[in-house]
Amino acid sequence: MLQAMRNALRIPDLRRRILYTAALLVVYRLGSYVPVPGVDAELLAQQLGTTGGNIFGFLDLFAGGALTRFSVFAMGVNPYITSSIIIQLLTIVIPAWEEMSKEGVEGRKKLQQYTRYGTVVLALIQGFAITMTARAYGVVSDPGAFNTVLIVTTLTAGSAFLMWLGEKMTENGIGNGISLLIFTGIVARLPGQAWSAVRAVGAGGISILSLLAFVVLSVIVIAGVIMVQQGQRRIPVQYAKRVVGRRMYGGQTTHIPLQVNQAGVIPVIFASSVLSFPLTLAQFIPGIQGINRFLGYGSIGYNVLYVLLVIFFTYFYTAVTFNPMEVADNMKKHGGFIPGLRPGKPTAQYLDRVLTRITLAGAVFLAVMAVLPYIMATVTRMPSSILYFGGTGLLILVGVALDTMKQIEAQLLMRHYEGFIK
Repeated sequence: MLQAMRNALRIPDLRRRILYTAALLVVYRLGSYVPVPGVDAELLAQQLGTTGGNIFGFLDLFAGGALTRFSVFAMGVNPYITSSIIIQLLTIVIPAWEEMSKEGVEGRKKLQQYTRYGTVVLALIQGFAITMTARAYGVVSDPGAFNTVLIVTTLTAGSAFLMWLGEKMTENGIGNGISLLIFTGIVARLPGQAWSAVRAVGAGGISILSLLAFVVLSVIVIAGVIMVQQGQRRIPVQYAKRVVGRRMYGGQTTHIPLQVNQAGVIPVIFASSVLSFPLTLAQFIPGIQGINRFLGYGSIGYNVLYVLLVIFFTYFYTAVTFNPMEVADNMKKHGGFIPGLRPGKPTAQYLDRVLTRITLAGAVFLAVMAVLPYIMATVTRMPSSILYFGGTGLLILVGVALDTMKQIEAQLLMRHYEGFIK
C-alpha cells in the first residue's frame, strides 16, 4: 500500500490531483472554525444538545463539529444533497428534464445549474430556521432584522461555498468532492469520540466489555462493508466475429460486472439528509412540531422510515446509474450477446432481473448498518456521541475510502503501475 502511494505521488498529474484535493479539504476544515457573527455558539450548543442523541447531534457529525461551533459551515452540504435528490426525482417525473439528462454534457450542465439554485433556496430556508431557533434561545446578541439577515446570509454563503468546493474537488481533484467533505467531517470527530469513550470507561459510565464489543463490531462492520462494496455478479458476454475490410474483429469473451451495491454509500447520505431537513424545521415551526412525537430522532418511527428510505434510495440510485435497456442496446450494436439469450429486450429483462435481486441484498445490508447504532445503544448503553460513528459513520468512511482508492487504482493501472489491490 505504501509503495502504491509512492507510485501515485511520482505521477505528476495524479500528484497534482491528490494535493489539490488535500488543499481544499484543509480550506474546509479551517472554514469550519470561522464563527458566525453575533451568536453565542457555546450557549447555543448547550441548548440544542449537539452532543446528545438528537437530530442536531446527528447533523453535527456530518458537519465535522461546525454546528457545535456555529461556524459559517454549520449547515454543511445538507442543502446540496437535498437539492440533488429533488432534482433527480423531478428528472424522472418531468419528461423535458428526462430528455435533458440524455442530451450529454450540456443537458447535465443545465440540471446541475438547477441543483445549485435549489441548494441556495434550501440553504436560505434552513439557515432562517436555525437563526430563528438561535433567537428563540436568546443566544443572538442583536435580534434585529439586520443581524438576522446577516446570519442567514452567512450560513447560506457557507453552504454555497461548500457546494463549489465539492464540485471543484470532483472536477480537478480525486474522488467525489461532496462525499469527501462528509468523510473529512466524520474523521475530524474521531479523536474526540475516542477520548469520550476512554473517559466514559474511566468514570464507570460504560464497561470495558461494552467498549471491546463496540470495537469488535466496528471491525466486523468494516469487513462487511468492504465485502458488499467489492461483491459483484459477473454476467458473461460473447462478441460475434465480424470481418471489416481485411481484418476480423470480435470473437472475444468478456463480462458485465454488476455490483451488489451499485449505489455505494449514497443511499445512506440521501436518506439521512431527507430525514434531517423536516426534523430540523420541526424544532421551531409550531405547526409541525408534532412530527417529533412520531418521527423524533432515534424513535421507532424514525428508524423504520430510515430503513425504508435507505432501501428506496439504493434502488433509485442504481436505476439512475445503470440502465439495462441501454446496456443491452449497446451490446447489440457491437455484436455482443449473453449466451443463451437473444439480444435486445430479452437481454435487458435478464439484466434487470439479476440487478434487482443482488441490489436487494445490498439494500438490506445498508439498512441494517444504518440503524446499527440504535441496536447497539440498547445492548451496550454506550454514549450516543460514540454510537453516531458506529453505523452510518463507518459506512460512509469505508465507502468513500474505497471509492477514492478505486479512482487512484485506475490511474495507477492506466500508467502500468501496481495498485492497492493485488
